[in-house]
Amino acid sequence: MRGGVPLSALGIMLFCNVTWAMNVVVSKIAVSTLGLPPLFYTVLRSAMVLAVLFPLLRHVPQRLGLVLVIGFAITGGSFGLQFVGLQTASPSAVGIVSLSGAPLTVLFAILFLGEEVRWRRGLGMALALGGVGLAIGAPSGSNDPAGLAFAFAGVFIGAFASVFVKRLDIGAVALQGWAAVGTLIVMIPATLLLETGQIAVVEAAPLGVAACVLFSGVVVSVGAHSAYFRLFQTYDANLIVPLTLLTPLLTIGFGAWLTGDEIGWSLILGGTMALMGVAIIVIRPSRTIFKPNLVRP
Repeated sequence: MRGGVPLSALGIMLFCNVTWAMNVVVSKIAVSTLGLPPLFYTVLRSAMVLAVLFPLLRHVPQRLGLVLVIGFAITGGSFGLQFVGLQTASPSAVGIVSLSGAPLTVLFAILFLGEEVRWRRGLGMALALGGVGLAIGAPSGSNDPAGLAFAFAGVFIGAFASVFVKRLDIGAVALQGWAAVGTLIVMIPATLLLETGQIAVVEAAPLGVAACVLFSGVVVSVGAHSAYFRLFQTYDANLIVPLTLLTPLLTIGFGAWLTGDEIGWSLILGGTMALMGVAIIVIRPSRTIFKPNLVRP
C-alpha cells in the first residue's frame, strides 16, 4: 500500500507527533522544574534506551566506531545540548528552532554528498531558516538567547551527522541502541566533570524523575521512533515524512498550555514561514539524504 496511507497509519503518526511534542515539554520540566542537570538527564535517558534495546546489541555492526560517533551525534549529543537550552528557553521556541534541522541537513548534503538543489528547495531552505531566525529573534521574557543557541547547536550537530546515516549498514532501531552506548561513553564522564547535585535531585523527586526518564527513553525513543521508522519502511517517504510537521505545532500548543509559554506574533509568523519552508524541502525527492532524518523529532 505505497500509494496511500490508511487510517491506522495516520493514527500511529498522530501518536508519534503528540509524543515527540510532549517530549520537549517533559524535558523542560525535567531540567527546569525538577532541576535535573541536563547532561545527567541525557545519561538517564540513554541508560533507559539501552536497557530496553540491549538484546539488539548481540550483533556488532560493521564500522562500530563510526556507528557510535554518528549515533551519539544524532541522539545524545543533539539532545544533550537541547536539554541545556531548555533550562532557560521555552518549549515553543525550541520546537521552532528544531525546524532548522531540515535546511541544515540539505546544506550539509550539498557540501559533503553532492546533493543538487533546485530553486524550489532553495526557496524552502531560505524560508525555513528565515522563519526560525524571526521566531527566536523576537524579544520574549521566557527565552534566553544562550538557551536558544544551545538548542540550535544541538540541531546543527544532529543535522550534520544525519547526512551520513544512510552510509551505515544498520537498522534504525538497532542504531538507537548503539547510539545509547556511544552517549553513555561520552556523557557519563561529562556529567561527573561538569555537573553537581545529580543524586540530590533524584532523591528530592524520585517519581517525577522516573516518569520523565521512562517517557523520554521508552515511549519516545523506543516506541514512537520505532513506529515511525516502521511506517517509513512500509509507505512512501513523501507520504510519511511531511506528517511530522505537526510536531512543532503541537509543541507550541503544549508549551502554551502546560508551561505557560509566551506565544507572540513573531513566533507565530516565524513558525509559519519555517513550516512552509520545511514542507517544500521534505516533499522534494532527494538522492543522498536519509529522508526520515530531514525532520528530526
